[in-house]
Amino acid sequence: MGMKSETVATPSAAASQSDPMAGSIDPILHIIRFIPYSVLRLPRLRLKLPTLTLPSAMTVYALVLLTYFIVVSGIVYDIIVEPPGIGSSQDPATGAVRPIVFLPGRVNGQYIIEGLSSGFMFVLGGIGIVLMDLAFDRNRAKSVRISYASAGISSVIIAYVMSGVDMALCPKQCLGP
Repeated sequence: MGMKSETVATPSAAASQSDPMAGSIDPILHIIRFIPYSVLRLPRLRLKLPTLTLPSAMTVYALVLLTYFIVVSGIVYDIIVEPPGIGSSQDPATGAVRPIVFLPGRVNGQYIIEGLSSGFMFVLGGIGIVLMDLAFDRNRAKSVRISYASAGISSVIIAYVMSGVDMALCPKQCLGP
């Protein structure tokens, strides 16, 4: 013979588990709970759920490129440390004041213009690579592909040469007087 359950589930016990006030013997609680709803009726609301659309591919690409520029340029460093925008030094022979783009004597420091120019060159090189990739699309006209390829190659070359110029000038300026 099978085992019998000693607890018997009653409808009122099941209701009291889902609603703790259902098993109450307080009559005022029942009056407060049911009287307003016998007079008042809930309105029929026809609420529309907001529809969220995915952003376009170019919007996502622009946000990623902007985030890359912010990270590479060191804007967080510029906000925390607050370095000057550009430096200056006085030529001992002539006494003329000339601007300095690279912060001398500190490898881990930068002027604001140094970070922004380096970040712009990195982003320009990245855009050039994307343009060269677009030049391989066979569905585009030949003139458009040539334009993409020439703009991409020139962007990469300009970014590479200007970053090289920045690095070539840095040892002369970063060592200081």
